[in-house]
Amino acid sequence: MREAPKDEVSANARLLERGGFVYKTMAGVYDYLPLGFRVLDKIRQIIREEMNVIEGQEVFLTALQPKDRWEKTGRWQELGKEIMYQFKDHSGREIGIASTHEEALAQIALHSIYSYKDLPLYIYQIQTKFRDELRAKSGLIRGREFLMKDLYSFHTDEKDLDRYYWVVDKAYKKIFKRCGLEVYVAEASGGAFTKEFTHEYQVLSEAGEDVIFYCAKCRYAQNREITVLKEGDKCPKCEGEIKTAKSIEVGNIFKLGTKYSQGMGLTYSDKEGNKKLVVMGSYGIGLGRLMAAVAEIHHDEKGIIWPETVTPFLVHLIEFKNLKKQAEKLYQKLLAKGIAVLYDDRDDKTAGEKFADADLIGIPLRTVISEKTLAKKGIEIKERHSTKSKIINPIEFIKRLVTRTHLKNPFPL
Repeated sequence: MREAPKDEVSANARLLERGGFVYKTMAGVYDYLPLGFRVLDKIRQIIREEMNVIEGQEVFLTALQPKDRWEKTGRWQELGKEIMYQFKDHSGREIGIASTHEEALAQIALHSIYSYKDLPLYIYQIQTKFRDELRAKSGLIRGREFLMKDLYSFHTDEKDLDRYYWVVDKAYKKIFKRCGLEVYVAEASGGAFTKEFTHEYQVLSEAGEDVIFYCAKCRYAQNREITVLKEGDKCPKCEGEIKTAKSIEVGNIFKLGTKYSQGMGLTYSDKEGNKKLVVMGSYGIGLGRLMAAVAEIHHDEKGIIWPETVTPFLVHLIEFKNLKKQAEKLYQKLLAKGIAVLYDDRDDKTAGEKFADADLIGIPLRTVISEKTLAKKGIEIKERHSTKSKIINPIEFIKRLVTRTHLKNPFPL
Protein backbone atom coordinates (compact mmCIF):
# COMPACT_ATOMS: atom_id res chain seq x y z
CA MET A 1 0.00 0.00 0.00
CA ARG A 2 1.27 3.51 -0.82
CA GLU A 3 -0.36 5.10 2.22
CA ALA A 4 -0.58 3.96 5.84
CA PRO A 5 -4.05 2.95 7.10
CA LYS A 6 -5.76 6.04 8.50
CA ASP A 7 -7.19 4.25 11.54
CA GLU A 8 -3.82 2.90 12.74
CA VAL A 9 -1.55 4.83 15.09
CA SER A 10 1.15 2.34 16.07
CA ALA A 11 4.15 1.81 13.80
CA ASN A 12 3.75 -1.97 13.77
CA ALA A 13 0.19 -1.77 12.44
CA ARG A 14 0.99 0.87 9.82
CA LEU A 15 4.08 -0.92 8.52
CA LEU A 16 2.79 -4.48 8.68
CA GLU A 17 -0.44 -3.56 6.88
CA ARG A 18 1.27 -1.34 4.31
CA GLY A 19 3.89 -3.99 3.61
CA GLY A 20 1.32 -6.73 3.03
CA PHE A 21 2.23 -8.77 6.10
CA VAL A 22 -1.22 -8.66 7.70
CA TYR A 23 -4.78 -7.69 6.82
CA LYS A 24 -7.06 -6.11 9.41
CA THR A 25 -10.43 -7.86 9.54
CA MET A 26 -11.66 -5.79 12.51
CA ALA A 27 -10.24 -4.22 15.66
CA GLY A 28 -7.92 -6.70 17.34
CA VAL A 29 -8.28 -9.33 14.60
CA TYR A 30 -5.66 -9.67 11.87
CA ASP A 31 -5.15 -12.12 9.03
CA TYR A 32 -1.56 -13.17 8.35
CA LEU A 33 -0.70 -12.92 4.65
CA PRO A 34 2.20 -14.78 2.97
CA LEU A 35 4.95 -12.41 4.14
CA GLY A 36 3.55 -12.16 7.65
CA PHE A 37 3.03 -15.89 7.94
CA ARG A 38 6.69 -16.50 7.07
CA VAL A 39 7.77 -14.15 9.88
CA LEU A 40 5.32 -15.80 12.26
CA ASP A 41 6.67 -19.21 11.32
CA LYS A 42 10.25 -18.10 12.01
CA ILE A 43 9.21 -16.90 15.47
CA ARG A 44 7.28 -20.11 16.07
CA GLN A 45 10.34 -22.19 15.20
CA ILE A 46 12.62 -20.24 17.52
CA ILE A 47 10.16 -20.70 20.38
CA ARG A 48 9.68 -24.38 19.61
CA GLU A 49 13.43 -25.01 19.58
CA GLU A 50 13.95 -23.37 22.96
CA MET A 51 10.94 -25.10 24.53
CA ASN A 52 12.22 -28.47 23.34
CA VAL A 53 15.64 -27.74 24.86
CA ILE A 54 14.03 -27.37 28.31
CA GLU A 55 12.18 -30.68 27.85
CA GLY A 56 8.82 -29.28 26.81
CA GLN A 57 6.50 -31.73 25.03
CA GLU A 58 4.24 -30.17 22.41
CA VAL A 59 0.48 -30.71 22.28
CA PHE A 60 -2.47 -28.95 20.65
CA LEU A 61 -5.54 -28.37 22.81
CA THR A 62 -9.09 -27.40 21.88
CA ALA A 63 -10.35 -23.81 21.91
CA LEU A 64 -13.89 -24.88 22.83
CA GLN A 65 -14.17 -25.54 26.57
CA PRO A 66 -17.15 -26.84 28.61
CA LYS A 67 -18.48 -24.62 31.40
CA ASP A 68 -18.13 -27.25 34.15
CA ARG A 69 -14.36 -27.43 33.66
CA TRP A 70 -14.01 -23.75 34.53
CA GLU A 71 -16.51 -23.85 37.38
CA LYS A 72 -14.22 -26.26 39.26
CA THR A 73 -11.69 -23.49 39.73
CA GLY A 74 -14.21 -20.67 40.06
CA ARG A 75 -13.07 -18.93 36.92
CA TRP A 76 -16.19 -19.30 34.75
CA GLN A 77 -17.74 -16.21 36.36
CA GLU A 78 -14.43 -14.43 36.89
CA LEU A 79 -13.13 -14.69 33.33
CA GLY A 80 -16.61 -14.27 31.88
CA LYS A 81 -16.72 -10.77 33.38
CA GLU A 82 -13.25 -9.96 32.08
CA ILE A 83 -12.04 -11.59 28.88
CA MET A 84 -13.66 -14.97 28.06
CA TYR A 85 -16.07 -15.33 25.16
CA GLN A 86 -18.99 -17.47 26.41
CA PHE A 87 -22.07 -18.69 24.55
CA LYS A 88 -24.71 -21.43 24.31
CA ASP A 89 -24.69 -23.88 21.42
CA HIS A 90 -27.85 -25.15 19.69
CA SER A 91 -28.39 -27.78 22.36
CA GLY A 92 -28.30 -25.14 25.11
CA ARG A 93 -24.90 -26.23 26.43
CA GLU A 94 -22.78 -23.40 27.83
CA ILE A 95 -19.34 -23.21 26.24
CA GLY A 96 -16.34 -20.94 26.64
CA ILE A 97 -13.67 -20.16 24.06
CA ALA A 98 -10.37 -20.65 25.82
CA SER A 99 -8.46 -17.53 26.74
CA THR A 100 -5.93 -19.74 28.53
CA HIS A 101 -5.57 -23.47 29.24
CA GLU A 102 -4.66 -24.10 32.89
CA GLU A 103 -7.92 -25.92 33.63
CA ALA A 104 -7.89 -27.91 30.42
CA LEU A 105 -4.40 -29.28 30.86
CA ALA A 106 -4.86 -29.94 34.59
CA GLN A 107 -7.88 -32.09 33.75
CA ILE A 108 -6.01 -33.96 31.02
CA ALA A 109 -3.13 -34.52 33.46
CA LEU A 110 -5.52 -36.49 35.72
CA HIS A 111 -4.97 -39.35 33.28
CA SER A 112 -1.17 -38.96 33.14
CA ILE A 113 0.00 -38.13 36.66
CA TYR A 114 -0.41 -40.71 39.41
CA SER A 115 2.81 -40.80 41.43
CA TYR A 116 5.97 -38.80 42.07
CA LYS A 117 7.60 -40.90 39.33
CA ASP A 118 5.42 -39.10 36.76
CA LEU A 119 6.80 -35.70 37.78
CA PRO A 120 8.02 -33.23 36.77
CA LEU A 121 6.13 -32.85 33.50
CA TYR A 122 6.38 -29.96 31.00
CA ILE A 123 3.72 -29.51 28.31
CA TYR A 124 3.41 -26.65 25.81
CA GLN A 125 1.37 -25.67 22.79
CA ILE A 126 1.28 -22.96 20.13
CA GLN A 127 -2.39 -22.23 19.63
CA THR A 128 -4.91 -19.49 18.92
CA LYS A 129 -6.36 -17.71 21.96
CA PHE A 130 -9.49 -15.56 22.12
CA ARG A 131 -9.95 -12.69 24.57
CA ASP A 132 -12.76 -10.15 24.66
CA GLU A 133 -10.57 -7.07 25.01
CA LEU A 134 -12.59 -3.91 25.59
CA ARG A 135 -9.96 -1.79 23.89
CA ALA A 136 -8.17 -3.79 21.25
CA LYS A 137 -5.54 -1.41 19.92
CA SER A 138 -1.88 -0.87 19.03
CA GLY A 139 -2.02 -3.24 16.07
CA LEU A 140 -0.86 -6.74 16.93
CA ILE A 141 0.14 -5.73 20.46
CA ARG A 142 -3.36 -6.12 21.91
CA GLY A 143 -5.73 -8.41 20.00
CA ARG A 144 -8.92 -10.37 20.46
CA GLU A 145 -7.67 -13.37 18.46
CA PHE A 146 -3.98 -14.17 18.58
CA LEU A 147 -1.42 -16.96 18.52
CA MET A 148 0.19 -17.86 21.84
CA LYS A 149 2.77 -20.27 23.12
CA ASP A 150 1.67 -21.46 26.55
CA LEU A 151 3.79 -23.85 28.59
CA TYR A 152 2.52 -25.59 31.74
CA SER A 153 4.74 -27.35 34.25
CA PHE A 154 3.75 -29.91 36.91
CA HIS A 155 5.86 -30.54 40.04
CA THR A 156 5.98 -32.41 43.32
CA ASP A 157 6.65 -29.26 45.37
CA GLU A 158 7.34 -25.53 45.33
CA LYS A 159 11.10 -26.09 45.38
CA ASP A 160 11.04 -27.98 42.10
CA LEU A 161 8.68 -25.37 40.59
CA ASP A 162 11.09 -22.62 41.59
CA ARG A 163 13.97 -24.49 39.94
CA TYR A 164 12.14 -24.86 36.63
CA TYR A 165 10.72 -21.33 36.80
CA TRP A 166 14.23 -19.93 36.35
CA VAL A 167 15.05 -22.51 33.68
CA VAL A 168 12.16 -21.06 31.67
CA ASP A 169 13.41 -17.55 32.43
CA LYS A 170 16.74 -18.36 30.75
CA ALA A 171 14.95 -19.92 27.76
CA TYR A 172 12.78 -16.82 27.37
CA LYS A 173 15.80 -14.54 27.38
CA LYS A 174 17.31 -16.66 24.60
CA ILE A 175 14.09 -16.50 22.57
CA PHE A 176 13.84 -12.72 22.73
CA LYS A 177 17.54 -12.25 21.99
CA ARG A 178 17.25 -14.53 18.95
CA CYS A 179 14.33 -12.39 17.75
CA GLY A 180 16.44 -9.24 18.03
CA LEU A 181 14.92 -7.82 21.21
CA GLU A 182 16.38 -6.62 24.51
CA VAL A 183 14.06 -7.25 27.43
CA TYR A 184 13.71 -6.18 31.03
CA VAL A 185 12.35 -8.86 33.38
CA ALA A 186 9.83 -6.91 35.45
CA GLU A 187 8.16 -8.04 38.66
CA ALA A 188 4.38 -7.85 38.28
CA SER A 189 1.00 -8.84 39.70
CA GLY A 190 -0.46 -12.25 38.88
CA GLY A 191 -3.91 -10.82 38.07
CA ALA A 192 -6.61 -13.47 37.63
CA PHE A 193 -4.06 -16.28 37.36
CA THR A 194 -2.22 -16.30 40.71
CA LYS A 195 -1.75 -14.28 43.93
CA GLU A 196 2.02 -14.75 43.63
CA PHE A 197 4.34 -12.16 42.10
CA THR A 198 4.98 -12.97 38.45
CA HIS A 199 7.58 -11.80 35.94
CA GLU A 200 6.95 -10.01 32.66
CA TYR A 201 9.38 -9.65 29.76
CA GLN A 202 9.18 -6.03 28.70
CA VAL A 203 10.63 -4.26 25.66
CA LEU A 204 11.04 -0.49 26.02
CA SER A 205 8.88 1.21 23.38
CA GLU A 206 6.62 4.24 23.11
CA ALA A 207 4.07 1.93 21.50
CA GLY A 208 3.79 -0.08 24.71
CA GLU A 209 0.74 -0.11 26.93
CA ASP A 210 2.67 -0.92 30.11
CA VAL A 211 4.89 1.36 32.16
CA ILE A 212 7.87 -0.06 34.01
CA PHE A 213 10.33 1.38 36.51
CA TYR A 214 13.76 0.02 35.73
CA CYS A 215 17.47 0.23 36.41
CA ALA A 216 19.59 0.26 33.26
CA LYS A 217 22.66 -0.67 35.31
CA CYS A 218 21.51 -4.05 36.69
CA ARG A 219 18.26 -4.37 34.64
CA TYR A 220 16.04 -4.74 37.71
CA ALA A 221 12.46 -3.69 36.89
CA GLN A 222 8.94 -3.52 38.29
CA ASN A 223 5.59 -2.96 36.60
CA ARG A 224 3.91 0.33 37.55
CA GLU A 225 0.88 -1.57 38.91
CA ILE A 226 2.81 -2.99 41.87
CA THR A 227 5.77 -0.70 42.37
CA VAL A 228 6.54 1.74 45.18
CA LEU A 229 9.55 2.99 43.21
CA LYS A 230 9.70 6.52 41.81
CA GLU A 231 11.74 7.93 38.96
CA GLY A 232 15.09 9.06 40.29
CA ASP A 233 15.08 6.61 43.22
CA LYS A 234 18.11 4.45 43.90
CA CYS A 235 17.78 0.88 42.65
CA PRO A 236 17.15 -1.49 45.58
CA LYS A 237 19.48 -4.03 43.97
CA CYS A 238 22.53 -2.01 42.90
CA GLU A 239 22.06 1.66 43.90
CA GLY A 240 21.73 2.68 40.24
CA GLU A 241 19.19 5.30 39.16
CA ILE A 242 15.58 4.22 38.60
CA LYS A 243 14.06 5.35 35.32
CA THR A 244 10.59 4.91 33.87
CA ALA A 245 9.41 4.15 30.34
CA LYS A 246 6.53 2.72 28.34
CA SER A 247 7.03 -0.89 27.32
CA ILE A 248 5.58 -3.82 25.39
CA GLU A 249 5.02 -7.05 27.33
CA VAL A 250 6.18 -9.89 25.08
CA GLY A 251 6.04 -12.76 27.59
CA ASN A 252 5.28 -13.71 31.18
CA ILE A 253 5.86 -16.50 33.68
CA PHE A 254 3.63 -17.49 36.63
CA LYS A 255 4.00 -19.68 39.71
CA LEU A 256 0.49 -21.08 39.98
CA GLY A 257 1.00 -23.25 43.05
CA THR A 258 -1.90 -25.63 43.75
CA LYS A 259 -4.82 -23.37 42.74
CA TYR A 260 -5.70 -25.34 39.61
CA SER A 261 -4.69 -28.81 40.77
CA GLN A 262 -6.90 -28.36 43.82
CA GLY A 263 -9.85 -27.30 41.70
CA MET A 264 -9.41 -30.22 39.31
CA GLY A 265 -8.45 -32.78 41.96
CA LEU A 266 -5.00 -33.31 40.47
CA THR A 267 -2.90 -35.23 43.01
CA TYR A 268 0.03 -37.65 43.07
CA SER A 269 1.29 -40.28 45.50
CA ASP A 270 4.64 -39.50 47.14
CA LYS A 271 7.29 -42.10 48.08
CA GLU A 272 5.36 -42.99 51.26
CA GLY A 273 2.08 -43.37 49.38
CA ASN A 274 0.59 -40.09 50.65
CA LYS A 275 -1.68 -38.11 48.32
CA LYS A 276 -0.44 -34.60 47.60
CA LEU A 277 -1.55 -31.82 45.31
CA VAL A 278 0.49 -31.26 42.16
CA VAL A 279 2.21 -27.86 42.03
CA MET A 280 1.91 -25.97 38.71
CA GLY A 281 3.52 -23.19 36.72
CA SER A 282 2.38 -21.34 33.59
CA TYR A 283 4.48 -19.50 30.99
CA GLY A 284 3.24 -17.51 27.97
CA ILE A 285 4.52 -15.74 24.86
CA GLY A 286 2.29 -13.99 22.32
CA LEU A 287 3.72 -14.63 18.86
CA GLY A 288 1.87 -11.81 17.07
CA ARG A 289 2.76 -9.40 19.85
CA LEU A 290 6.39 -10.49 19.57
CA MET A 291 6.27 -9.85 15.81
CA ALA A 292 4.77 -6.42 16.47
CA ALA A 293 7.49 -5.61 19.01
CA VAL A 294 10.20 -6.48 16.47
CA ALA A 295 8.56 -4.15 13.93
CA GLU A 296 8.28 -1.38 16.54
CA ILE A 297 11.96 -1.62 17.49
CA HIS A 298 13.46 -2.39 14.07
CA HIS A 299 12.18 0.22 11.61
CA ASP A 300 12.95 3.62 10.16
CA GLU A 301 10.95 6.21 8.22
CA LYS A 302 11.03 4.00 5.10
CA GLY A 303 9.83 0.72 6.58
CA ILE A 304 10.75 -2.35 8.60
CA ILE A 305 14.31 -3.61 9.11
CA TRP A 306 13.92 -7.30 9.93
CA PRO A 307 16.61 -9.09 11.95
CA GLU A 308 17.92 -11.99 9.91
CA THR A 309 16.54 -14.54 12.39
CA VAL A 310 12.90 -13.62 11.70
CA THR A 311 12.97 -12.09 8.22
CA PRO A 312 10.51 -13.60 5.72
CA PHE A 313 13.30 -13.82 3.12
CA LEU A 314 17.05 -13.25 3.32
CA VAL A 315 17.49 -11.70 -0.15
CA HIS A 316 15.26 -9.26 -2.06
CA LEU A 317 16.22 -9.63 -5.73
CA ILE A 318 15.34 -6.78 -8.10
CA GLU A 319 15.84 -6.76 -11.88
CA PHE A 320 15.52 -3.85 -14.33
CA LYS A 321 15.21 -3.23 -18.06
CA ASN A 322 14.30 -6.66 -19.39
CA LEU A 323 17.15 -8.52 -17.71
CA LYS A 324 14.95 -11.41 -16.66
CA LYS A 325 17.26 -14.06 -18.07
CA GLN A 326 20.20 -12.94 -15.93
CA ALA A 327 18.04 -12.34 -12.85
CA GLU A 328 16.32 -15.70 -13.23
CA LYS A 329 19.71 -17.42 -13.42
CA LEU A 330 20.83 -15.84 -10.14
CA TYR A 331 17.45 -16.58 -8.57
CA GLN A 332 17.71 -20.28 -9.36
CA LYS A 333 21.29 -20.46 -8.08
CA LEU A 334 20.25 -18.89 -4.77
CA LEU A 335 17.33 -21.30 -4.42
CA ALA A 336 19.62 -24.25 -5.16
CA LYS A 337 21.75 -23.21 -2.17
CA GLY A 338 18.71 -23.09 0.10
CA ILE A 339 18.66 -19.29 0.33
CA ALA A 340 15.21 -17.72 0.70
CA VAL A 341 14.69 -15.09 -2.03
CA LEU A 342 11.90 -12.65 -2.79
CA TYR A 343 12.18 -11.97 -6.53
CA ASP A 344 10.71 -8.69 -7.81
CA ASP A 345 10.26 -9.34 -11.54
CA ARG A 346 7.41 -6.84 -12.05
CA ASP A 347 7.47 -5.04 -15.40
CA ASP A 348 5.01 -2.29 -14.50
CA LYS A 349 7.01 -0.73 -11.65
CA THR A 350 9.74 1.92 -11.82
CA ALA A 351 13.10 1.57 -10.11
CA GLY A 352 11.96 4.04 -7.46
CA GLU A 353 8.81 2.06 -6.74
CA LYS A 354 10.73 -1.20 -6.45
CA PHE A 355 13.29 0.34 -4.10
CA ALA A 356 10.54 1.89 -1.96
CA ASP A 357 8.77 -1.46 -1.69
CA ALA A 358 12.04 -3.16 -0.75
CA ASP A 359 12.63 -0.64 2.04
CA LEU A 360 9.06 -1.02 3.29
CA ILE A 361 9.19 -4.83 3.38
CA GLY A 362 12.57 -4.70 5.10
CA ILE A 363 14.41 -7.82 3.92
CA PRO A 364 18.08 -7.70 5.12
CA LEU A 365 19.82 -7.83 1.71
CA ARG A 366 18.69 -6.00 -1.44
CA THR A 367 20.26 -7.34 -4.62
CA VAL A 368 19.95 -5.50 -7.94
CA ILE A 369 20.71 -6.68 -11.48
CA SER A 370 20.85 -3.86 -14.02
CA GLU A 371 22.78 -2.87 -17.13
CA LYS A 372 25.09 -0.89 -14.87
CA THR A 373 25.94 -3.89 -12.68
CA LEU A 374 26.32 -6.24 -15.65
CA ALA A 375 28.78 -3.81 -17.24
CA LYS A 376 30.90 -4.30 -14.13
CA LYS A 377 30.31 -8.08 -14.25
CA GLY A 378 28.58 -8.08 -10.91
CA ILE A 379 25.44 -7.38 -8.94
CA GLU A 380 24.67 -4.53 -6.57
CA ILE A 381 24.02 -5.40 -2.93
CA LYS A 382 22.81 -3.18 -0.10
CA GLU A 383 22.03 -4.10 3.48
CA ARG A 384 18.66 -2.75 4.64
CA HIS A 385 20.13 -0.96 7.65
CA SER A 386 22.84 0.74 5.53
CA THR A 387 22.82 3.64 3.09
CA LYS A 388 25.83 2.28 1.15
CA SER A 389 25.87 -0.27 -1.65
CA LYS A 390 28.59 -2.14 -3.52
CA ILE A 391 29.10 -4.23 -6.64
CA ILE A 392 30.09 -7.84 -6.02
CA ASN A 393 30.72 -10.90 -8.18
CA PRO A 394 27.59 -13.17 -8.11
CA ILE A 395 29.63 -16.29 -7.30
CA GLU A 396 31.35 -14.50 -4.42
CA PHE A 397 27.95 -13.19 -3.25
CA ILE A 398 26.47 -16.69 -3.05
CA LYS A 399 29.60 -18.02 -1.34
CA ARG A 400 29.39 -15.35 1.37
CA LEU A 401 25.68 -15.99 1.87
CA VAL A 402 26.25 -19.69 2.38
CA THR A 403 29.06 -19.09 4.90
CA ARG A 404 27.59 -15.95 6.50
CA THR A 405 26.92 -17.64 9.85
CA HIS A 406 30.67 -18.04 10.30
CA LEU A 407 31.49 -14.42 9.48
CA LYS A 408 30.81 -11.38 11.67
CA ASN A 409 30.25 -9.18 8.60
CA PRO A 410 30.03 -11.13 5.34
CA PHE A 411 29.32 -7.99 3.29
CA PRO A 412 31.65 -5.19 4.50
CA LEU A 413 30.79 -2.01 2.61
